[in-house]
Amino acid sequence: MNDLFLINGNIHTLDPQAPRATAVALRGGRIWAVGSDEQIRTLAPSGRHLLDLGGRLVLPGLTDSHFHFWNWALALRQLRLTGVPSLDELRQQVAQAAQAPGHSWILGAGWNETRWPESRLPTRADLDAASGEHPLLLFRNDMHLAVANSRALQAAGIGPGTPDPAGGVIGRDASGQPDGRLADLAMNLVSAVIPPATEEETAAAMHQGIDLLHRLGITGLHDYRVMGGICGVPAFRAWQRLEAAGELALRVWMHLPGERTQEAIALGLRTGFGSDTLRIGHLKFFADGSQGARTAWMLEPYADSGVGIPLTPPDELAAAVLQAEQAGFAAAIHAIGDRANRQVISALEQVRHKAALPRPAGTVVTAPPAAPHRIEHVQILQPQDLPRLAQLGVFASVQPLQATDDIAMVEQSIGERRRFAYTFQSLVKAGVPLALGSDCPVADPNPMLGMHAAVTRQRRDGTPSGGWFPEQRLSVPQAVWGYTMGAARAAGRQADLGSLAPGKLADLVVLEQDLFAIPPQEIAGVQVHMTIFNGKVVFAR
Repeated sequence: MNDLFLINGNIHTLDPQAPRATAVALRGGRIWAVGSDEQIRTLAPSGRHLLDLGGRLVLPGLTDSHFHFWNWALALRQLRLTGVPSLDELRQQVAQAAQAPGHSWILGAGWNETRWPESRLPTRADLDAASGEHPLLLFRNDMHLAVANSRALQAAGIGPGTPDPAGGVIGRDASGQPDGRLADLAMNLVSAVIPPATEEETAAAMHQGIDLLHRLGITGLHDYRVMGGICGVPAFRAWQRLEAAGELALRVWMHLPGERTQEAIALGLRTGFGSDTLRIGHLKFFADGSQGARTAWMLEPYADSGVGIPLTPPDELAAAVLQAEQAGFAAAIHAIGDRANRQVISALEQVRHKAALPRPAGTVVTAPPAAPHRIEHVQILQPQDLPRLAQLGVFASVQPLQATDDIAMVEQSIGERRRFAYTFQSLVKAGVPLALGSDCPVADPNPMLGMHAAVTRQRRDGTPSGGWFPEQRLSVPQAVWGYTMGAARAAGRQADLGSLAPGKLADLVVLEQDLFAIPPQEIAGVQVHMTIFNGKVVFAR
């Protein structure tokens, strides 16, 4: 029997029945008891397996509600371009990688041109000389835009006569030649010809990623598919391999690509199927692209381009969500632009109305999905759409660190409409529940950085002074809730996760500083002292 007894802690349980405690007993992967030091000591035979926490803050294990784990884990072994300060530095890193012999692919992710002196997107002309004989594909930090060199375009058969794929854009120069920039589903034209990682390579990368997440206090994640769903099969296979080997030390809510809806339904799958560590989550659909790539669908044009693109027509989206719901699947819908969010709300209203109608005779009646529908990002939302969204009972899955990462880009691209971006507190006041995450590898997965951005609306250097639209700041309890109970409820797992109460799964994080007592500006630097998963210590500083 795995027993662990934690005493002398500052335990915020997030359980309304008993919100504070100093000690907790863990047995068999579950929480056995929560209470005072004296109460828990009586359960510890001869003081064995007793840990004194020195008054440190204890929270339920943290869950990142929007994570592209397969992409991120593999990228740990590729060029890591987050924070690259200029196009010239990007070229230097590519040139260094190109020193490898042969013609292997150079892959990387994380660059963001809005932080460069050049402030422009790279093209194949910028990277051909540096990459030499190697085909190359580098993803922008939002994962909705990539740049390929000439060898990669050639390998994918992309030339002047190649049409834009549905839901994607091939960048072209003044003469009509592909310039290497690939937006949204156009990226898959090149991704499809990249040699896949072996199962062994994937498993090793995922082990490395899990260990890194434990250091951040993360014990669960909602794992998302990129557009086109091409990572769905290898990611699901890798998760199952880890679980079968008893090596999956995360609670994984595994989303399926909306492109596979018919197959998932035909197989009889449904949201919530699985084990305590690996469950099938939502079906993921896309309403639009990203603001950085100017493919987020807007009501009014960007300051420097058009209005973006719809990736799924609203009527088609409504029909797909209704079909999914009637088969026991919840839907997670990516929506960035204000027009995309408005159309998604309308689609969900249609679903609610049609779901209430009598079904034809002979229709198979399926139990409702095990989790609520959700909208991913909700980045730009007009105020008049807030009450409509609140009435739907869906979750808003938001990523606070992107708000501060994107300040310059948002102000450049939509000007005065920036006041409608990342309106977290307005969502809460309207009654929309929030689940918080990072969208990693789009942003850093450290939850302390996410909470810092949520409660200060500032970058780590303290800018802008007073916070960016400070009225949209979350409180510390609201931010913590979003990474714990909010994440659990968004996955329909509140009976097992999200708070520290007897009978729940024994996932906890112990922090070196008290988030509720320190100045909000210091939250970004808070360190994890210990992470406990399934009643076992998986990280200790």
